[in-house]
Amino acid sequence: MSVGPKVTAKVSMESLFRIFTVPEAPDSTLGRIEQHLSENLEDFLSSHIVAQERPLYEIEQDFGLSQIPEQPEFVSDHTEKLLQTLVAQSVHTASPRFIGHMTSALPYFLLPLAKLMVGLNQNLVKIETSKAFTPLERQVLGMMHHLVYGENDAFYQRWMHNADHSLGAFCSGGTVANITALWVARNNLLAPSDSFAGVAAEGLPAGLSYYGYSRLVVLVSERGHYSLSKAADVLGIGRKNIVAVPTDENNRIQIDALRDIAREVTESGGRVMAIVGIAGTTETGHIDPLDEMAAIAQSFEAHFHVDAAWGGATLMSDTHRALLRGIELADSVTIDAHKQMYVPMGAGMVLFKDPALVNAIEHHAEYVIRRGSKDLGSHTMEGSRPGMAMLVYSALHVMGRKGYELLINTSIEKAKFFADLIDRQADFEVVTQPELCLLTYRYIPASLKRRLRAASPEQIAQVTPSLNVLTKYIQKTQRENGRSFVSRTKLTPAQYHREPTLVFRSVLANPLTTEAMLRDIIEEQRDIAEGAPGLLQRVMDAATEAGL
Repeated sequence: MSVGPKVTAKVSMESLFRIFTVPEAPDSTLGRIEQHLSENLEDFLSSHIVAQERPLYEIEQDFGLSQIPEQPEFVSDHTEKLLQTLVAQSVHTASPRFIGHMTSALPYFLLPLAKLMVGLNQNLVKIETSKAFTPLERQVLGMMHHLVYGENDAFYQRWMHNADHSLGAFCSGGTVANITALWVARNNLLAPSDSFAGVAAEGLPAGLSYYGYSRLVVLVSERGHYSLSKAADVLGIGRKNIVAVPTDENNRIQIDALRDIAREVTESGGRVMAIVGIAGTTETGHIDPLDEMAAIAQSFEAHFHVDAAWGGATLMSDTHRALLRGIELADSVTIDAHKQMYVPMGAGMVLFKDPALVNAIEHHAEYVIRRGSKDLGSHTMEGSRPGMAMLVYSALHVMGRKGYELLINTSIEKAKFFADLIDRQADFEVVTQPELCLLTYRYIPASLKRRLRAASPEQIAQVTPSLNVLTKYIQKTQRENGRSFVSRTKLTPAQYHREPTLVFRSVLANPLTTEAMLRDIIEEQRDIAEGAPGLLQRVMDAATEAGL
Protein backbone atom coordinates (compact mmCIF):
# COMPACT_ATOMS: atom_id res chain seq x y z
CA MET A 1 0.00 0.00 0.00
CA SER A 2 1.53 3.28 -1.01
CA VAL A 3 1.57 6.22 1.34
CA GLY A 4 1.18 9.68 -0.13
CA PRO A 5 3.46 12.54 0.74
CA LYS A 6 2.94 14.09 4.20
CA VAL A 7 0.79 17.18 4.05
CA THR A 8 2.52 20.16 5.63
CA ALA A 9 1.14 23.44 6.85
CA LYS A 10 1.60 26.46 4.59
CA VAL A 11 2.27 30.07 5.43
CA SER A 12 -0.51 32.30 4.15
CA MET A 13 -2.73 35.05 5.45
CA GLU A 14 -5.69 32.73 5.00
CA SER A 15 -4.22 30.05 7.28
CA LEU A 16 -3.14 32.64 9.84
CA PHE A 17 -6.60 34.17 9.75
CA ARG A 18 -8.11 30.75 10.45
CA ILE A 19 -6.06 30.11 13.60
CA PHE A 20 -7.18 33.48 14.96
CA THR A 21 -10.87 33.01 14.19
CA VAL A 22 -11.92 29.39 13.54
CA PRO A 23 -11.97 26.87 16.42
CA GLU A 24 -10.65 23.35 15.97
CA ALA A 25 -13.15 20.71 14.85
CA PRO A 26 -14.66 18.57 17.65
CA ASP A 27 -12.96 15.44 16.27
CA SER A 28 -9.51 17.08 16.09
CA THR A 29 -6.87 16.33 18.68
CA LEU A 30 -7.40 19.67 20.39
CA GLY A 31 -11.18 19.26 20.23
CA ARG A 32 -10.98 15.84 21.86
CA ILE A 33 -8.72 17.19 24.59
CA GLU A 34 -11.16 20.00 25.36
CA GLN A 35 -14.04 17.56 25.64
CA HIS A 36 -12.05 15.15 27.80
CA LEU A 37 -10.91 17.95 30.10
CA SER A 38 -14.42 19.27 30.55
CA GLU A 39 -15.83 15.82 31.30
CA ASN A 40 -13.20 14.40 33.64
CA LEU A 41 -9.97 16.27 34.34
CA GLU A 42 -8.63 13.65 36.74
CA ASP A 43 -9.19 10.88 34.20
CA PHE A 44 -7.49 12.90 31.45
CA LEU A 45 -4.42 13.55 33.59
CA SER A 46 -4.26 9.94 34.77
CA SER A 47 -4.43 8.76 31.16
CA HIS A 48 -1.85 11.13 29.74
CA ILE A 49 0.75 11.75 32.46
CA VAL A 50 3.13 8.80 32.48
CA ALA A 51 3.63 7.38 35.96
CA GLN A 52 7.19 6.18 35.36
CA GLU A 53 9.57 9.12 35.54
CA ARG A 54 12.07 9.74 32.73
CA PRO A 55 15.46 11.24 33.62
CA LEU A 56 15.56 14.97 33.08
CA TYR A 57 18.47 14.72 30.63
CA GLU A 58 16.28 12.58 28.35
CA ILE A 59 13.44 15.10 28.50
CA GLU A 60 15.87 17.90 27.70
CA GLN A 61 16.63 16.17 24.40
CA ASP A 62 12.98 16.71 23.39
CA PHE A 63 13.55 20.45 23.82
CA GLY A 64 17.07 20.75 22.47
CA LEU A 65 16.65 22.86 19.32
CA SER A 66 17.46 26.55 19.66
CA GLN A 67 16.21 27.77 16.27
CA ILE A 68 12.71 29.17 15.86
CA PRO A 69 10.88 26.92 13.35
CA GLU A 70 10.78 28.41 9.87
CA GLN A 71 7.58 26.67 8.84
CA PRO A 72 4.28 26.35 10.73
CA GLU A 73 2.74 23.13 12.05
CA PHE A 74 -0.87 22.03 11.97
CA VAL A 75 -2.52 22.55 15.35
CA SER A 76 -3.37 18.85 15.70
CA ASP A 77 0.17 17.76 14.85
CA HIS A 78 1.58 20.21 17.37
CA THR A 79 -0.91 19.12 20.02
CA GLU A 80 0.04 15.48 19.54
CA LYS A 81 3.67 16.46 20.02
CA LEU A 82 2.81 18.29 23.25
CA LEU A 83 0.93 15.26 24.54
CA GLN A 84 3.94 13.04 23.97
CA THR A 85 6.76 15.33 25.09
CA LEU A 86 5.25 17.76 27.58
CA VAL A 87 1.98 16.49 29.05
CA ALA A 88 3.26 12.93 29.44
CA GLN A 89 6.19 14.13 31.53
CA SER A 90 4.37 16.76 33.58
CA VAL A 91 3.84 16.43 37.31
CA HIS A 92 0.39 15.17 38.25
CA THR A 93 -0.18 17.82 40.92
CA ALA A 94 -3.93 17.13 40.96
CA SER A 95 -3.42 13.50 41.95
CA PRO A 96 -4.78 12.75 45.43
CA ARG A 97 -1.59 10.72 45.99
CA PHE A 98 0.55 13.79 45.26
CA ILE A 99 0.93 15.02 48.84
CA GLY A 100 4.41 16.51 48.66
CA HIS A 101 3.91 20.15 47.75
CA MET A 102 1.50 23.05 48.15
CA THR A 103 -0.43 22.28 44.98
CA SER A 104 -3.71 20.46 44.67
CA ALA A 105 -6.64 19.47 42.52
CA LEU A 106 -8.60 22.37 41.05
CA PRO A 107 -12.39 22.76 41.02
CA TYR A 108 -13.60 21.77 37.56
CA PHE A 109 -15.51 25.02 36.96
CA LEU A 110 -12.26 27.00 36.87
CA LEU A 111 -11.14 25.38 33.61
CA PRO A 112 -13.74 26.97 31.32
CA LEU A 113 -13.48 30.22 33.28
CA ALA A 114 -9.72 30.19 32.78
CA LYS A 115 -10.30 29.75 29.05
CA LEU A 116 -12.67 32.74 29.14
CA MET A 117 -10.08 34.77 31.04
CA VAL A 118 -7.36 33.92 28.50
CA GLY A 119 -9.71 34.69 25.62
CA LEU A 120 -10.55 38.12 27.02
CA ASN A 121 -6.82 38.75 27.47
CA GLN A 122 -7.28 41.70 29.79
CA ASN A 123 -4.21 43.58 31.00
CA LEU A 124 -4.73 44.74 34.56
CA VAL A 125 -2.07 47.43 34.44
CA LYS A 126 -4.63 49.98 33.26
CA ILE A 127 -8.37 50.45 32.83
CA GLU A 128 -8.02 50.99 29.09
CA THR A 129 -7.14 47.29 28.75
CA SER A 130 -9.20 45.83 31.57
CA LYS A 131 -12.38 47.91 32.19
CA ALA A 132 -14.60 45.82 34.53
CA PHE A 133 -11.67 43.66 35.60
CA THR A 134 -10.21 46.62 37.51
CA PRO A 135 -13.15 47.14 39.90
CA LEU A 136 -13.47 43.35 40.19
CA GLU A 137 -9.84 43.07 41.30
CA ARG A 138 -10.30 45.96 43.72
CA GLN A 139 -13.33 44.18 45.18
CA VAL A 140 -11.43 40.91 45.63
CA LEU A 141 -8.66 42.80 47.41
CA GLY A 142 -11.35 44.40 49.56
CA MET A 143 -12.86 41.01 50.41
CA MET A 144 -9.49 39.59 51.40
CA HIS A 145 -8.64 42.77 53.33
CA HIS A 146 -11.89 42.36 55.23
CA LEU A 147 -11.01 38.73 55.96
CA VAL A 148 -7.72 39.82 57.54
CA TYR A 149 -8.52 43.20 59.09
CA GLY A 150 -12.32 43.21 59.47
CA GLU A 151 -12.88 46.93 58.97
CA ASN A 152 -16.47 48.26 58.81
CA ASP A 153 -18.52 48.81 55.65
CA ALA A 154 -17.82 52.55 55.62
CA PHE A 155 -14.08 51.86 55.42
CA TYR A 156 -14.45 49.75 52.28
CA GLN A 157 -16.93 52.13 50.68
CA ARG A 158 -14.35 54.86 51.12
CA TRP A 159 -11.18 53.05 50.11
CA MET A 160 -11.93 50.01 47.95
CA HIS A 161 -12.31 51.93 44.68
CA ASN A 162 -10.31 55.02 45.65
CA ALA A 163 -8.09 56.14 42.77
CA ASP A 164 -5.31 57.49 44.98
CA HIS A 165 -5.00 54.55 47.35
CA SER A 166 -5.03 50.77 47.31
CA LEU A 167 -5.89 48.03 49.78
CA GLY A 168 -3.27 45.81 48.20
CA ALA A 169 -2.04 44.33 44.97
CA PHE A 170 -2.44 41.14 42.98
CA CYS A 171 0.82 39.61 41.81
CA SER A 172 2.22 36.40 40.41
CA GLY A 173 2.91 34.86 43.80
CA GLY A 174 4.22 35.15 47.33
CA THR A 175 7.71 36.19 46.23
CA VAL A 176 6.53 39.36 44.48
CA ALA A 177 4.03 39.98 47.29
CA ASN A 178 6.78 39.84 49.93
CA ILE A 179 9.07 42.03 47.84
CA THR A 180 6.26 44.56 47.43
CA ALA A 181 5.60 44.65 51.17
CA LEU A 182 9.26 45.31 51.98
CA TRP A 183 9.50 47.81 49.14
CA VAL A 184 6.68 49.76 50.79
CA ALA A 185 8.39 49.41 54.17
CA ARG A 186 11.70 50.73 52.85
CA ASN A 187 10.21 53.70 51.01
CA ASN A 188 8.06 54.73 53.97
CA LEU A 189 11.01 54.47 56.36
CA LEU A 190 13.34 56.50 54.13
CA ALA A 191 10.58 58.86 53.05
CA PRO A 192 10.99 62.33 51.53
CA SER A 193 11.78 65.12 53.99
CA ASP A 194 12.66 68.80 53.84
CA SER A 195 16.05 68.36 52.19
CA PHE A 196 15.75 64.76 51.05
CA ALA A 197 13.68 63.64 48.07
CA GLY A 198 13.24 60.10 49.41
CA VAL A 199 14.97 56.79 48.80
CA ALA A 200 13.01 56.14 45.61
CA ALA A 201 14.52 59.29 44.08
CA GLU A 202 17.96 59.47 45.67
CA GLY A 203 18.84 55.84 46.36
CA LEU A 204 19.65 53.77 49.43
CA PRO A 205 23.10 55.22 50.30
CA ALA A 206 21.66 58.74 50.36
CA GLY A 207 18.74 57.55 52.49
CA LEU A 208 20.97 55.83 55.04
CA SER A 209 23.19 58.89 55.21
CA TYR A 210 20.33 61.34 55.59
CA TYR A 211 18.62 59.38 58.38
CA GLY A 212 21.86 58.30 60.05
CA TYR A 213 21.48 54.52 59.85
CA SER A 214 24.41 52.20 59.26
CA ARG A 215 22.15 49.55 57.70
CA LEU A 216 18.55 48.41 57.34
CA VAL A 217 17.63 45.02 58.78
CA VAL A 218 14.70 42.63 58.35
CA LEU A 219 14.13 40.14 61.17
CA VAL A 220 12.43 36.81 60.47
CA SER A 221 12.60 33.33 61.94
CA GLU A 222 15.08 30.79 60.59
CA ARG A 223 12.08 29.21 58.84
CA GLY A 224 11.60 32.35 56.72
CA HIS A 225 10.97 31.95 53.00
CA TYR A 226 13.86 32.45 50.58
CA SER A 227 11.89 35.20 48.81
CA LEU A 228 12.91 37.55 51.64
CA SER A 229 16.55 37.18 50.60
CA LYS A 230 15.52 38.04 47.06
CA ALA A 231 13.75 41.12 48.39
CA ALA A 232 16.87 42.23 50.26
CA ASP A 233 18.87 41.84 47.07
CA VAL A 234 16.39 43.72 44.87
CA LEU A 235 15.86 46.53 47.39
CA GLY A 236 19.57 47.04 47.92
CA ILE A 237 19.63 46.37 51.66
CA GLY A 238 21.74 43.21 51.20
CA ARG A 239 21.04 39.57 51.94
CA LYS A 240 23.19 39.67 55.08
CA ASN A 241 20.65 42.05 56.55
CA ILE A 242 17.92 39.43 56.49
CA VAL A 243 18.66 38.23 60.00
CA ALA A 244 17.38 34.76 60.94
CA VAL A 245 16.02 34.54 64.48
CA PRO A 246 16.18 31.14 66.22
CA THR A 247 13.01 29.07 66.56
CA ASP A 248 11.71 27.01 69.46
CA GLU A 249 10.99 23.29 69.54
CA ASN A 250 7.74 23.97 67.63
CA ASN A 251 9.46 25.86 64.77
CA ARG A 252 8.09 29.21 65.96
CA ILE A 253 10.21 32.31 66.37
CA GLN A 254 11.69 32.83 69.84
CA ILE A 255 10.23 36.09 71.08
CA ASP A 256 13.03 36.85 73.54
CA ALA A 257 15.64 36.29 70.83
CA LEU A 258 13.70 38.54 68.46
CA ARG A 259 13.60 41.34 71.01
CA ASP A 260 17.30 40.96 71.84
CA ILE A 261 18.41 41.00 68.20
CA ALA A 262 16.23 44.04 67.44
CA ARG A 263 17.84 45.83 70.37
CA GLU A 264 21.35 44.87 69.22
CA VAL A 265 20.68 46.15 65.70
CA THR A 266 19.40 49.46 67.04
CA GLU A 267 22.24 49.94 69.53
CA SER A 268 24.83 49.27 66.81
CA GLY A 269 23.47 52.09 64.63
CA GLY A 270 21.27 49.98 62.38
CA ARG A 271 17.54 50.23 61.90
CA VAL A 272 15.00 47.43 62.05
CA MET A 273 13.15 48.17 58.82
CA ALA A 274 10.69 45.28 59.15
CA ILE A 275 9.81 42.29 61.28
CA VAL A 276 8.27 39.38 59.37
CA GLY A 277 5.97 36.86 61.02
CA ILE A 278 5.19 33.56 59.33
CA ALA A 279 1.68 32.12 59.24
CA GLY A 280 2.40 28.66 57.90
CA THR A 281 6.09 27.95 57.36
CA THR A 282 6.90 26.31 54.05
CA GLU A 283 8.73 23.38 55.63
CA THR A 284 6.61 22.57 58.67
CA GLY A 285 3.42 24.64 58.45
CA HIS A 286 3.79 26.31 61.84
CA ILE A 287 2.63 29.79 62.81
CA ASP A 288 4.64 32.39 64.69
CA PRO A 289 3.18 34.17 67.77
CA LEU A 290 1.99 37.07 65.63
CA ASP A 291 0.44 39.15 68.41
CA GLU A 292 3.68 39.19 70.40
CA MET A 293 5.68 39.99 67.27
CA ALA A 294 3.36 42.89 66.51
CA ALA A 295 4.06 44.39 69.93
CA ILE A 296 7.82 44.20 69.38
CA ALA A 297 7.51 45.71 65.90
CA GLN A 298 5.53 48.58 67.37
CA SER A 299 8.10 49.19 70.11
CA PHE A 300 10.88 49.46 67.51
CA GLU A 301 8.68 51.39 65.05
CA ALA A 302 9.27 48.69 62.46
CA HIS A 303 6.96 47.65 59.64
CA PHE A 304 5.23 44.39 60.65
CA HIS A 305 4.67 42.06 57.71
CA VAL A 306 3.06 38.62 57.90
CA ASP A 307 3.92 36.05 55.27
CA ALA A 308 0.67 34.06 55.22
CA ALA A 309 1.13 32.77 51.67
CA TRP A 310 0.31 29.27 52.89
CA GLY A 311 -1.75 29.74 56.04
CA GLY A 312 -3.75 32.88 55.23
CA ALA A 313 -6.78 30.98 53.94
CA THR A 314 -7.13 29.45 57.42
CA LEU A 315 -8.81 32.73 58.40
CA MET A 316 -11.93 31.41 56.65
CA SER A 317 -12.29 28.69 59.27
CA ASP A 318 -14.07 29.73 62.46
CA THR A 319 -12.60 26.62 64.08
CA HIS A 320 -8.95 27.42 63.31
CA ARG A 321 -8.89 31.19 62.72
CA ALA A 322 -7.49 31.78 66.21
CA LEU A 323 -4.23 30.13 65.13
CA LEU A 324 -3.48 33.38 63.28
CA ARG A 325 -4.30 35.64 66.23
CA GLY A 326 -2.50 38.96 65.77
CA ILE A 327 -2.46 38.94 61.98
CA GLU A 328 -4.91 41.85 62.07
CA LEU A 329 -2.12 43.94 63.66
CA ALA A 330 0.15 43.54 60.64
CA ASP A 331 0.94 46.48 58.39
CA SER A 332 0.93 44.10 55.42
CA VAL A 333 0.02 40.48 54.71
CA THR A 334 0.89 38.08 51.89
CA ILE A 335 -1.67 35.44 50.83
CA ASP A 336 -1.40 33.05 47.89
CA ALA A 337 -4.76 32.12 46.43
CA HIS A 338 -3.11 29.37 44.37
CA LYS A 339 -2.40 27.44 47.54
CA GLN A 340 -5.28 26.78 49.95
CA MET A 341 -7.81 28.79 47.94
CA TYR A 342 -7.62 26.26 45.08
CA VAL A 343 -7.14 28.49 42.05
CA PRO A 344 -4.48 28.02 39.34
CA MET A 345 -0.91 29.18 39.73
CA GLY A 346 -0.16 32.87 39.58
CA ALA A 347 -2.58 34.37 42.11
CA GLY A 348 -0.62 36.00 44.92
CA MET A 349 -1.76 39.00 46.94
CA VAL A 350 -0.29 41.54 49.29
CA LEU A 351 -2.69 43.47 51.51
CA PHE A 352 -2.03 46.73 53.38
CA LYS A 353 -3.82 47.69 56.57
CA ASP A 354 -3.50 51.41 55.78
CA PRO A 355 -4.53 52.22 52.18
CA ALA A 356 -2.11 55.15 52.15
CA LEU A 357 0.97 52.96 52.63
CA VAL A 358 1.19 52.15 48.92
CA ASN A 359 1.62 55.82 48.04
CA ALA A 360 5.30 55.32 48.85
CA ILE A 361 5.73 53.17 45.72
CA GLU A 362 3.40 55.07 43.40
CA HIS A 363 4.49 55.37 39.77
CA HIS A 364 2.91 57.20 36.85
CA ALA A 365 3.44 57.57 33.11
CA GLU A 366 1.71 59.85 30.63
CA TYR A 367 0.66 57.07 28.24
CA VAL A 368 -0.66 54.85 31.03
CA ILE A 369 -1.36 54.91 34.80
CA ARG A 370 -1.86 58.67 34.70
CA ARG A 371 -2.33 60.64 37.91
CA GLY A 372 -5.91 60.52 39.13
CA SER A 373 -6.78 57.37 37.17
CA LYS A 374 -7.82 54.12 38.85
CA ASP A 375 -5.20 52.16 36.94
CA LEU A 376 -3.92 49.36 39.19
CA GLY A 377 -0.42 49.56 37.74
CA SER A 378 0.36 52.69 39.74
CA HIS A 379 0.70 50.62 42.92
CA THR A 380 2.07 47.28 41.64
CA MET A 381 5.60 46.06 41.02
CA GLU A 382 4.50 44.14 37.95
CA GLY A 383 3.18 46.00 34.93
CA SER A 384 1.23 43.84 32.51
CA ARG A 385 -0.74 41.22 34.43
CA PRO A 386 -3.54 38.78 33.58
CA GLY A 387 -6.96 38.92 35.22
CA MET A 388 -6.33 36.16 37.78
CA ALA A 389 -8.55 38.04 40.22
CA MET A 390 -11.50 36.79 38.15
CA LEU A 391 -10.75 33.18 39.14
CA VAL A 392 -10.38 34.12 42.80
CA TYR A 393 -13.64 36.07 42.59
CA SER A 394 -15.43 33.06 41.12
CA ALA A 395 -13.96 30.61 43.63
CA LEU A 396 -15.01 32.82 46.53
CA HIS A 397 -18.55 32.96 45.19
CA VAL A 398 -18.97 29.35 44.08
CA MET A 399 -17.51 27.83 47.26
CA GLY A 400 -18.17 30.64 49.73
CA ARG A 401 -16.53 31.07 53.10
CA LYS A 402 -18.44 28.09 54.48
CA GLY A 403 -17.13 25.91 51.66
CA TYR A 404 -13.57 26.98 52.28
CA GLU A 405 -14.04 26.45 56.00
CA LEU A 406 -15.08 22.85 55.36
CA LEU A 407 -12.08 22.26 53.06
CA ILE A 408 -9.64 23.74 55.56
CA ASN A 409 -11.09 21.90 58.55
CA THR A 410 -11.06 18.62 56.66
CA SER A 411 -7.44 19.09 55.57
CA ILE A 412 -6.27 19.76 59.13
CA GLU A 413 -8.23 16.76 60.43
CA LYS A 414 -6.66 14.61 57.69
CA ALA A 415 -3.17 15.78 58.67
CA LYS A 416 -3.86 14.86 62.29
CA PHE A 417 -5.12 11.44 61.15
CA PHE A 418 -1.93 10.92 59.16
CA ALA A 419 0.24 11.96 62.10
CA ASP A 420 -1.64 9.52 64.35
CA LEU A 421 -1.28 6.77 61.73
CA ILE A 422 2.48 7.36 61.56
CA ASP A 423 2.76 7.39 65.36
CA ARG A 424 1.16 3.95 65.47
CA GLN A 425 3.81 2.47 63.17
CA ALA A 426 6.73 0.68 64.82
CA ASP A 427 9.11 1.86 62.08
CA PHE A 428 8.01 5.45 61.37
CA GLU A 429 8.02 8.59 63.48
CA VAL A 430 6.48 12.06 63.22
CA VAL A 431 9.20 14.71 63.34
CA THR A 432 6.96 17.80 63.37
CA GLN A 433 3.32 17.54 64.39
CA PRO A 434 0.79 19.33 62.15
CA GLU A 435 -0.58 22.71 63.15
CA LEU A 436 -2.14 23.25 59.74
CA CYS A 437 -2.33 20.47 57.12
CA LEU A 438 1.42 19.96 56.80
CA LEU A 439 3.65 17.54 58.71
CA THR A 440 7.06 15.89 58.48
CA TYR A 441 8.10 12.35 59.36
CA ARG A 442 10.65 9.66 58.54
CA TYR A 443 11.25 5.92 58.46
CA ILE A 444 13.46 4.34 61.16
CA PRO A 445 14.05 0.60 61.62
CA ALA A 446 11.83 -0.45 64.53
CA SER A 447 14.65 -1.73 66.74
CA LEU A 448 16.61 1.50 66.32
CA LYS A 449 13.60 3.78 66.85
CA ARG A 450 13.25 2.68 70.48
CA ARG A 451 16.94 3.17 71.22
CA LEU A 452 17.24 6.50 69.43
CA ARG A 453 14.84 8.16 71.86
CA ALA A 454 17.39 7.81 74.66
CA ALA A 455 20.49 8.49 72.55
CA SER A 456 23.05 11.15 73.38
CA PRO A 457 23.78 14.06 71.02
CA GLU A 458 27.01 12.34 69.98
CA GLN A 459 25.22 9.08 69.18
CA ILE A 460 22.55 10.88 67.18
CA ALA A 461 25.24 12.72 65.23
CA GLN A 462 26.82 9.37 64.32
CA VAL A 463 23.61 7.68 63.18
CA THR A 464 21.76 10.53 61.45
CA PRO A 465 23.86 10.69 58.25
CA SER A 466 23.03 7.04 57.47
CA LEU A 467 19.36 7.64 58.22
CA ASN A 468 19.46 10.67 55.93
CA VAL A 469 20.79 8.52 53.07
CA LEU A 470 17.96 6.03 53.65
CA THR A 471 15.32 8.80 53.74
CA LYS A 472 16.61 10.29 50.50
CA TYR A 473 16.57 6.87 48.80
CA ILE A 474 12.99 6.13 49.89
CA GLN A 475 11.70 9.52 48.77
CA LYS A 476 13.48 9.44 45.43
CA THR A 477 12.45 5.85 44.67
CA GLN A 478 8.82 6.53 45.54
CA ARG A 479 8.82 9.56 43.25
CA GLU A 480 10.34 7.58 40.40
CA ASN A 481 7.84 4.74 40.87
CA GLY A 482 5.17 7.32 40.07
CA ARG A 483 2.34 5.89 42.17
CA SER A 484 2.53 8.52 44.92
CA PHE A 485 4.72 11.38 46.05
CA VAL A 486 5.92 13.08 49.20
CA SER A 487 8.66 15.69 49.18
CA ARG A 488 11.64 15.89 51.50
CA THR A 489 13.41 18.65 53.37
CA LYS A 490 16.17 19.07 55.94
CA LEU A 491 15.30 20.21 59.46
CA THR A 492 17.21 20.66 62.71
CA PRO A 493 14.73 19.09 65.17
CA ALA A 494 15.06 20.06 68.82
CA GLN A 495 14.40 16.47 69.90
CA TYR A 496 17.51 15.43 67.98
CA HIS A 497 19.71 18.17 69.43
CA ARG A 498 19.50 20.26 66.21
CA GLU A 499 21.27 17.60 64.15
CA PRO A 500 20.50 18.23 60.42
CA THR A 501 17.87 15.62 59.62
CA LEU A 502 16.26 14.67 56.30
CA VAL A 503 12.52 14.11 56.60
CA PHE A 504 9.52 13.36 54.43
CA ARG A 505 7.24 16.38 54.02
CA SER A 506 3.56 15.88 53.27
CA VAL A 507 0.90 18.48 52.49
CA LEU A 508 -2.69 17.28 52.83
CA ALA A 509 -4.66 20.05 51.12
CA ASN A 510 -6.15 17.92 48.34
CA PRO A 511 -9.76 17.12 49.28
CA LEU A 512 -9.60 13.98 47.10
CA THR A 513 -6.87 12.35 49.21
CA THR A 514 -8.36 9.49 51.26
CA GLU A 515 -7.23 7.80 54.46
CA ALA A 516 -6.74 4.58 52.50
CA MET A 517 -4.33 6.39 50.17
CA LEU A 518 -2.31 7.59 53.14
CA ARG A 519 -2.05 4.03 54.42
CA ASP A 520 -0.87 2.93 50.98
CA ILE A 521 1.81 5.64 50.93
CA ILE A 522 3.21 4.39 54.24
CA GLU A 523 3.16 0.79 53.03
CA GLU A 524 4.96 1.74 49.83
CA GLN A 525 7.66 3.58 51.77
CA ARG A 526 8.11 0.58 54.06
CA ASP A 527 8.40 -1.76 51.08
CA ILE A 528 11.02 0.49 49.50
CA ALA A 529 13.05 0.55 52.72
CA GLU A 530 12.86 -3.21 53.17
CA GLY A 531 13.89 -3.60 49.54
CA ALA A 532 17.19 -1.84 50.29
CA PRO A 533 18.95 -4.22 52.73
CA GLY A 534 22.32 -2.60 52.08
CA LEU A 535 21.12 0.80 53.26
CA LEU A 536 19.34 -0.72 56.26
CA GLN A 537 22.51 -2.55 57.24
CA ARG A 538 24.47 0.70 56.89
CA VAL A 539 22.09 2.34 59.36
CA MET A 540 22.35 -0.52 61.85
CA ASP A 541 26.16 -0.61 61.56
CA ALA A 542 26.28 3.11 62.33
CA ALA A 543 24.05 2.52 65.34
CA THR A 544 26.32 -0.29 66.59
CA GLU A 545 29.41 1.88 66.20
CA ALA A 546 27.64 4.61 68.16
CA GLY A 547 26.91 2.18 70.98
CA LEU A 548 23.17 2.00 70.37
